[in-house]
Amino acid sequence: MAGGSRDPGRSVTSRVLAILGAFDTGHPRLTLTDIARRSGLALSTVHRLVAELEDWQALSRTPDGRFHVGLRLWELGQLAANRLQEVAHPWLQELFADTGENVHLAIRDGLEVLYVDKVYGRRAVPILSRTGSRLPMHPTGVGKALLAAEADWFITSYLSRTLERPTPHTITEPGRLARELRRVHARGYATTHEEMTLGSCSAAAPVVVDGRAVAALGIVVSSHRVRELQRLVDPLMAAAAQISHAYKAEIVRD
Repeated sequence: MAGGSRDPGRSVTSRVLAILGAFDTGHPRLTLTDIARRSGLALSTVHRLVAELEDWQALSRTPDGRFHVGLRLWELGQLAANRLQEVAHPWLQELFADTGENVHLAIRDGLEVLYVDKVYGRRAVPILSRTGSRLPMHPTGVGKALLAAEADWFITSYLSRTLERPTPHTITEPGRLARELRRVHARGYATTHEEMTLGSCSAAAPVVVDGRAVAALGIVVSSHRVRELQRLVDPLMAAAAQISHAYKAEIVRD
């Protein structure tokens, strides 16, 4: 694959990666113009490289002319090692079966949470999280649970940023958020109330292995049922502990 760009010093590989990197959960389908804008490449370059990616089935075209990630990339993605997700999934299923609510598992990646698994049903409240998506840490239950488990220097660095405020209820004041994180750490779980999405609230507990939070398990309910959230904390924390135990055993076995 070859082609020029507005940055002639870039390798072909970097250009292809820029094209693939233009797609994310917020932009799953893009036109050629969209790809050029988001990748920073010339439209002629995008046209040539996308055609080759489409031939290889890395990208697929919809009837309206937009492109999305193709089956070959999906197949490759399934090869990504995620032993944690495999170990935890039965416990997510069990927690969902017991509660009927959205249940998800997330890890920290940089300053965001990355959702690695989710179990939900038709009657569960709609939420933003989906497997493979990313959200800020401080407005989400799983993010708070993970952030509270981090070292003091990391928390201080995180709070020094300009924090996103997806809803009017999001806690963005550094002092107030620091106090909230201390409470989360002390009691062993986090809660949110319409801080990421209006209409939903959540609870989350860290999955701790050898003193380190490797993930967080969360459950989300409708805001009008917020009083029911507290009764879900015990089964949530029990499931998180079971995942911790099973994952640690898996690590030892390996």
